[in-house]
Amino acid sequence: MGIFKTILAAGAASVMISPVLAEPAMPDIHALITASAVKDMRQWLETDIVRISVDAQNNRLQKLTQGEIDALDKQWVAERETADKPLIAATLSNPLSVYLARLQGRSLGLYAEIFVMDQNGLNVGQSSITSDFWQGDEAKFQKTFNVSGDALFIDEPEWDDAARIWRGQVSFTLTDTDKGTPIGAVTMEVNLTELQRRSSPGA
Repeated sequence: MGIFKTILAAGAASVMISPVLAEPAMPDIHALITASAVKDMRQWLETDIVRISVDAQNNRLQKLTQGEIDALDKQWVAERETADKPLIAATLSNPLSVYLARLQGRSLGLYAEIFVMDQNGLNVGQSSITSDFWQGDEAKFQKTFNVSGDALFIDEPEWDDAARIWRGQVSFTLTDTDKGTPIGAVTMEVNLTELQRRSSPGA
C-alpha cells in the first residue's frame, strides 16, 4: 500500500472510531439563577420602553376573546411558512423588539432568547422569531402574570442538541410602576452552559 493510501486509511479509521460527544450533565438551574442574576434580568426588562410598549398593546387590543387570540396565533404560525409576514414583520421591527435584540447581542451569548408578553399572553416584542405568538397557555405566563405582580417562574433546563448547550427559561411578571398591578410578563431564555462557565472559579 502506498504512503498516501496508508495515511487515508488511518484517517478513515480514526474517523470511524471517533466517539460522539456525550451530552453534558444537566446543570442545576436553581443554583445558577441566583437572586443577583434575577435582579440583573429585572433591571434590563423593568424599563420605560418595555412598560410603554406593553401598555400600548394592552390599550390597543384590550382583553381579547379566545377566538380572537387563536386567530392571531394561527396567522403568526402560517406567516412563518410564507414570504408575506405582516404580523411577524410588524412585531420584529417595533422599538421593543429592537431593544430586546440588542440586549441579547450585548449579553455575548448569555441570553438565547427574550420575549415580552401583554395581558393576553401575546407577544409584544421579541429578540427573534418565536414558534408561536400566544404564550397564554404556557407555564411561563400562567405562573407569572396569573399569579402575582412579583411572581417568578424558573422552568426546567432543556438540551439544545444543535447548539450543544443547556437552555433554561426564567419568567417574571411585569407590573405598572404606579399601581403595582400586572400588565404583562417576560421570558428570558438563558444559555445555562455559558452561565455555568462564567460562574466557575477563575472564569
